[in-house]
Amino acid sequence: MIPNFTEQSANERTFLAWLRTGIAVIAFGFVVEKFNLFMVALASTAAAGAGRGIGTERLTGPLRRYEGLALMLVGVILIVIGELRFTRNKRLINDAERHITADVRTELIVTTVLVLLVAAYCASILVG
Repeated sequence: MIPNFTEQSANERTFLAWLRTGIAVIAFGFVVEKFNLFMVALASTAAAGAGRGIGTERLTGPLRRYEGLALMLVGVILIVIGELRFTRNKRLINDAERHITADVRTELIVTTVLVLLVAAYCASILVG
């Protein structure tokens, strides 16, 4: 039997949760990026065909092209953080000495960044 099997399994499940979340954020960033490209193409097609642009300026503003990339970057950062925490926790679990780790700063920072990115994206679409 693997020593500390229960703790090792919980550590692996937590790492997989970080990985799934990172992949989901990357996928959402990819969707946002493709939506922005679609809106740019739609606006240029309508402008060429009708001689004027349609009201897509608020959906394709100057910072729009970076929102999807920012979400993809945050997703990659989530995966890296998950791997670093998995490795650290594995080392602490295997160590014979007792350790107390109750630090949740990383989770709070990552959650805050994600909430701010999504809120900024939603607010910019609604406000225009």
